[in-house]
Amino acid sequence: MNRSDEEIKQAVKIYKALGEPTRFQIALLLADSSNMCCGDIGCKLGSVPVSTLSHHLKQLADCGLLDSDKDGTYIYYRLNREMAERFAPELLK
Repeated sequence: MNRSDEEIKQAVKIYKALGEPTRFQIALLLADSSNMCCGDIGCKLGSVPVSTLSHHLKQLADCGLLDSDKDGTYIYYRLNREMAERFAPELLK
């Protein structure tokens, strides 16, 4: 199956992002939830500093795996299921 250069670049970004255990855990959390804010994700993960968590969320959003909505001062994150189905179906099991 031939894939475009753009698809290959997208896949590499996603796999690099998911190659970090904390980011993989975040993606799994969001796969089981409709949406969560940073504070809720931090509570579920435990001992991840907020600045580190923000960095992980940005990495996942930049590769297209997370979508977000802003509501006042809160940003709610959700898994982009289309991207997950296409590049990381393990997250949806």
